[in-house]
Amino acid sequence: MRDNKKRTALHSALRTPDSALPVPAFIGIGSNMGDRLAFCREAVHRLGSEPAIRIKKISSLYETDPVDYLEQNRFYNAVAEIKTSLSPALLLERCREIEHQIGKNILIPKGPRTIDLDLLFYDHSTIDAPGLQIPHPGISSRAFVLIPLSEIAPDLIHPVLHASAAEMLRRLASETSRRDASTVEKVAAQGWENTPFVSNGPS
Repeated sequence: MRDNKKRTALHSALRTPDSALPVPAFIGIGSNMGDRLAFCREAVHRLGSEPAIRIKKISSLYETDPVDYLEQNRFYNAVAEIKTSLSPALLLERCREIEHQIGKNILIPKGPRTIDLDLLFYDHSTIDAPGLQIPHPGISSRAFVLIPLSEIAPDLIHPVLHASAAEMLRRLASETSRRDASTVEKVAAQGWENTPFVSNGPS
């Protein structure tokens, strides 16, 4: 009974009304199926059309090798900095709705997907709840997150590791056993979400 009350209280706290003052948050964007550029652009535009979300910065667009499940196509990745009055749970819920609207359908765990919207950071919050972990686990070991994140927010401090985005990227690059950084290639500068350019095609 006590555990149920704790879960209910946590759920209520995470679903605070969206009338609060806006706070910063960071969202990872990724796609490796079909027209990756179009899917990433649509995700950005749908996020920006939300009344409770204001996009502040979008990183350059990068092409990256897959990790974990390797037998799949390369990804397009970027990171968006936003300000939002949505609670963490409501923001994550909205990201899931946008993924569904764009047509996300994963048949293999960690496998190919049309679009991914990952809630990386929410203000200075640390949350460990079923279905919601903030900061997103694995950030410090993912070059495809740290490179675009460091581009737009190099001084952002990880509230658990107490290291900046730039510091985490330097540490990752210094690990000789890691090859992630060498597989991340910039394909378009900041503004790609609005500026026409020739994509290197569907994956």
